[in-house]
Amino acid sequence: MKPGIHPDYHPVVFRDASTGDEFLTRSTATSTATITWSDGNEYPLIVVDVTSASHPFWTGAARVMDSEGRVERFHRRYGRRSR
Repeated sequence: MKPGIHPDYHPVVFRDASTGDEFLTRSTATSTATITWSDGNEYPLIVVDVTSASHPFWTGAARVMDSEGRVERFHRRYGRRSR
């Protein structure tokens, strides 16, 4: 890598605002807020709205769309395609 052209890549703690789950990872994001992690070190803390702990797709709370009804309605409006 060329020196001096890449952003500072360092450990950061992300906290989910709705569930309170926290995880330590590496990022270029910075914050003035800090948190002491279980290893005793202090890391920047970034609070985010949605993570995999609260997103409906990952938690299984996603709604199931009635795709069959939509397809049938499309065929009624525009007809079936003949080959």
